Amino acid sequence: MSLRALSTGDSTANRLLILLHGWGANAQDVAGIAPYMQLANYQMVFPDAPHAHQLAGGMAAPGGRMWYALPDIFDFDQPFTHQADLQQSCQLLMDWLTALPSKTGIPLEKTILGGFSQGGAMALDVGMQLPVAGMMILSGYSHGPIVRPTSPRPILLIHGIQDPVVPIRQAHQNKADLEQLSVPVDYHEFTMGHEISLQVLDAARKFCENQV
Repeated sequence: MSLRALSTGDSTANRLLILLHGWGANAQDVAGIAPYMQLANYQMVFPDAPHAHQLAGGMAAPGGRMWYALPDIFDFDQPFTHQADLQQSCQLLMDWLTALPSKTGIPLEKTILGGFSQGGAMALDVGMQLPVAGMMILSGYSHGPIVRPTSPRPILLIHGIQDPVVPIRQAHQNKADLEQLSVPVDYHEFTMGHEISLQVLDAARKFCENQV
């Protein structure tokens, strides 16, 4: 089993941006940000999560994907790394990311890994174990204690003050945990909900440009 992905941007680029979608979305959803990013020298890749998103009654949502299932009553403050579907997705994502440089010609050291919401949690989990150039966690959270990164990298952390899905305290906790690990954090809070707004895209574009 491998991850399917959409790719856009300059095929001759020497930098790579990977963005992981959130729970119930898909690669096509987040690929819609590409025209707004206007990143020279970047190729962008958007993978689909491996699991079909489940609606009530166990039915699959049309086109929706998820990295792992969430219980009806979910507490972001409780670690849940034991879930089998989460462990499977982490391993699939790790294998896919490790193999990607042979397909794109762009090493991980010139790759920015980002994610929105559940995708942000996946990026924060798997990305710390890889020598990426930088990371972007947008309206995300952590699956458990954040591990020390294998190599230095800055992390862009953005969250909405009015986020009704992932509480703002998750961003505050992630920021404190990353700083405790001496990871440089570019932190932004915006007056918004659980979304990727134009303000978020502008901050993300500037972050990517600064890594060139």
